[in-house]
Amino acid sequence: MDRTSLIAELNNRGLGEGTGSGPLYKRLALALTGLIQEGLLKSGTALPGERDLAGALQIGRVTVRTAYRDLLASGVIESRHGSGTFVSQHVERIEQPLWRLSSFSADMRSRGREPAARILQRTISPPAPEETFLLGLGLDEPVLRLDRLRLADGQPLAIERAVVPMKFLGEDAISEGSLYDALAARGFKPVRAQQRLTAVTLDPTSASILTVKAGAPALLIERVSRLADQRVVEYTRSHYRGDAYDFVTELRIGDDL
Repeated sequence: MDRTSLIAELNNRGLGEGTGSGPLYKRLALALTGLIQEGLLKSGTALPGERDLAGALQIGRVTVRTAYRDLLASGVIESRHGSGTFVSQHVERIEQPLWRLSSFSADMRSRGREPAARILQRTISPPAPEETFLLGLGLDEPVLRLDRLRLADGQPLAIERAVVPMKFLGEDAISEGSLYDALAARGFKPVRAQQRLTAVTLDPTSASILTVKAGAPALLIERVSRLADQRVVEYTRSHYRGDAYDFVTELRIGDDL
């Protein structure tokens, strides 16, 4: 919806005529919320500035400012420094089962979404002392450190930081595709893993990469994946957007109950 259509729609809803009951700023906030919920104002749409919208609707600028303030507080819209006010970016929540070991790419394709990866950092280096124990390596056995932004349909969802012994990968075996596919192609497909989930908040750098506000909630998932012979093939620390993921598991009553 462009500016002209937005103004016309708000006027059609009585915002420019002084009709209706209740404070005008609340009616303006409700009208904008309605347009968003009805899909007429899409995520990421830029909203007119306070002075512009007030002039077009022939209402006070304070009225627009107060309506925007309420919508900002409720998360319906967001303010971007130096850019203006926008309809908040909302993502479709993903329900991720915890009992199945699969790659991000496979998970997204199973949902009909297009996975992608953007490499943030890719280095080959000796393992850190704690990694030698965790990965069962000698100090002279190099590891691949691969930090990637994971996206679905172009939407940033997670930052993955993987450490994989180079003996399981060729030096050019992984770029933007599935890490698990690259491992499987060399005969080192992970078959089991242990995961630990922790609720955290995002630091400014990670939040910027994931296009959310600093301090936004996230899930930190630490995963240690093993081969059939119990060797550790991967250690990954991932930050998943808290507004995008629900992790679920299945519980069964034990035989002793």
